[in-house]
Amino acid sequence: MQKKEIDQLSYIQSLLDSESVDMIPLISPEEEEFMNTEELPEVLPILPLKNAVLFPGVVLPITVGRQKSIRLVKKAYRGDRIVGVVAQENQHIEEPALADLHKVGTVARILRMLVLPDGNTTIIIQGKRRFEIAEMVQEDPYITARVKYREDIYPDKNNKTENKALFQSLKDLATKMLRLNPEIPQDAQIAINNIESSAFLTHFLSSNLNADIKEKQALLETDDTNKRATHLMSLMDKDIQMLELKREIQSKVHSDLDQQQRDYYLRQQIKTLQDELGGAESSDAEIERLRMKAKEKKWPEITMQHFEKELRKLERLNPMAAEYPVSMNYVEFLVDLPWDETTKDNFNLNRARKVLDTDHFGLEKVKERILEYLAVLKLKNNMKAPILCLYGPPGVGKTSLGKSIAKALNRKYIRIALGGVHDEAEIRGHRKTYIGAMPGRIIQGIKKANSSNPVFILDEIDKVGSDFKGDPASALLEVLDPEQNNSFSDNYLEVEYDLSKVLFIATANSLDSIHPALRDRMEIIEINGYTMEEKLQIAKKYLVTKQTEEHGLESNAFKVTDKALVKIIEDYTRESGVRNLDRKIGALTRNIAKSVAMEQEYPHLVKPEDVPSMIGPEIFDKELYEDDEHAGVVTGLAWTPVGGEILYIEASLSKGKGRLHISGQLGDVMKESANAALSYLRAHADDLKIDYRVFDHFDLHIHVPAGAVPKDGPSAGITMLTALASVFTQRKVKHKLAMTGEITLRGKVLPVGGIKEKILAAKRSGIKEIVLCAKNKKDILEINDDYIKQMSFHYVENANQVLNIALLKQKVKQPMDLSVIESKKI
Repeated sequence: MQKKEIDQLSYIQSLLDSESVDMIPLISPEEEEFMNTEELPEVLPILPLKNAVLFPGVVLPITVGRQKSIRLVKKAYRGDRIVGVVAQENQHIEEPALADLHKVGTVARILRMLVLPDGNTTIIIQGKRRFEIAEMVQEDPYITARVKYREDIYPDKNNKTENKALFQSLKDLATKMLRLNPEIPQDAQIAINNIESSAFLTHFLSSNLNADIKEKQALLETDDTNKRATHLMSLMDKDIQMLELKREIQSKVHSDLDQQQRDYYLRQQIKTLQDELGGAESSDAEIERLRMKAKEKKWPEITMQHFEKELRKLERLNPMAAEYPVSMNYVEFLVDLPWDETTKDNFNLNRARKVLDTDHFGLEKVKERILEYLAVLKLKNNMKAPILCLYGPPGVGKTSLGKSIAKALNRKYIRIALGGVHDEAEIRGHRKTYIGAMPGRIIQGIKKANSSNPVFILDEIDKVGSDFKGDPASALLEVLDPEQNNSFSDNYLEVEYDLSKVLFIATANSLDSIHPALRDRMEIIEINGYTMEEKLQIAKKYLVTKQTEEHGLESNAFKVTDKALVKIIEDYTRESGVRNLDRKIGALTRNIAKSVAMEQEYPHLVKPEDVPSMIGPEIFDKELYEDDEHAGVVTGLAWTPVGGEILYIEASLSKGKGRLHISGQLGDVMKESANAALSYLRAHADDLKIDYRVFDHFDLHIHVPAGAVPKDGPSAGITMLTALASVFTQRKVKHKLAMTGEITLRGKVLPVGGIKEKILAAKRSGIKEIVLCAKNKKDILEINDDYIKQMSFHYVENANQVLNIALLKQKVKQPMDLSVIESKKI
């Protein structure tokens, strides 16, 4: 017996004193006869053992860890407490089948189940009788088998002298072993002296013999009692010889052992104990495993030399030293990194387009640019990838586009979130001399992908910060420079790593906060927000189906009309992407799922009037065109991060001294547009038949409604000019007309941005005609013709063209009297 086993037995025995359970029971021949004749079941639940063999009569503590074994033990403990215990042929198999077990085992009774201080569940079992597995009855929830009990064979049963000599010889050898091993307590000697049964003595010594599982299993399978005892004595004799040799060696070298030799000797003893107990592999075996694994690596020569140097250093270290696990973790990380281990790219561009179209609706310009980059990769055939940056508002699919690119190329996909990163070490790693050092997130991602050419998403690159710990954005310069990243240096790695085969894709919501040098290294692909029409198609083709599946409903459980989806988009969301739209459709689906679960009536075809009762009242109001008969009111078009809007410009006159008032929380650029429009109107008053004296005798007020919302930009220039011309001439503005464009002092109309969003907003609001700069015609051509049916466009180059189109000849109802009466001088 080993000292650790004796200490465990002593502790368990102290727990069981009150239960009258003896860990070393002394079985008399009469009790042995009863055990051999006791009626036992023919079908037994089978409990596999990894590192032990149970013998009849022997009490053994077993730690139960596997789920199947736990279920078996708990059920048996609540029942007759009888189980069949069989050793595994291969102790490394975690979930053994019947074929992985030895055929001969021991039927046992569970004496007690208890929890040890370390938290493990332990059962105390006592062997009863040997058996042989005949056939398996079931495999789940645990193995159950039909067994055939084996009987001991006594060849010289009547030869009492020989049996007594054999019995005494076993006791003598046991006593000698105990004398040579002072670690075993004297209680064991007392127990052996009091054993009366020769069969139980054989089983007891076999169970506690310092031998491997195969030898113990061979003893268990031997039916002939004399052969079993003879085999046992030969094994005990070998053990005694080893103990004597050990004592002799210890006595010879004891006086010459220095500290280093003593440490080596202790390590060898620990290694032997680990091998006997089936513990972790020794340090030598671990180092040899790493060396063999390194031979399969395709790394540069300088990296190989560095690895060998670190491995030799590791071999010289004491495994008990504090720096040993640090060095071990380092060389393991080196050998686990994928060095020039790549996945094969799939450059089928038709398949790539199909993947992009399947995963994302719309975004045609973005998809075209991505396909262009994939085509370049295919033609270059050197695997060096460009650095892309997908830039746009939240929720438009930037990150998921990166995942689709990885899917199309058949590459591994890795994503790291850079939002809130302030420490340069997050990118470059820590030097391994620091406590808790680890590689940077780039190298960690490469290791996780197990490929040196993944698609690597750098999410929210515009939200990288900097503080006293360094500037991560500066560290990213080397990562994202195709001319430098083939020799990227991570502080933890200490050797260069080639990142040139990685396809880096950054995502950002704003370009302003990205480091200029970093922005210069990336190809910017702008992703604009979805239009209402695109959102409608996304909702129909993706979101409704997705939410139906996620909420456990059948595909035909309900339908949503296009008008109901449009109502949700316009009245319940204000966003560029579709995240909130997805949530609102999810809320509608949950409402239906609740009705289905409660077997209540619900609308199978959801119409616009059903939406408020299902997801609540409208959150936003849609701006519709209003046919206003007042002078000075003109409809403009505005771009917002969540799409286009129509915008009213109101101008009014009141008697005064020619002052200009501007309200509506306008920005500086928009105020400058108002002043430019007014200056142009003053300069060309005669062309419009405006009395120039009006400008000095009436105060002008320009207001843009929705005063709580900040507004800015030059695109309202021609709208303001038209509003001023209308109010000063009191002429009506053309019905269902909107406009957008910048105005100069010379009256030139300049192009503006956001045309697609503005035009689609105008259509939703009922606008029929649009006035815009001639240079914006190219933007109209990019809009799907189905979206702009029944709309007409006027392309203009100067202010006169704008006013000729927008202003009617007729005056408004109840026009304002703008006549000026001069006071006579006295």
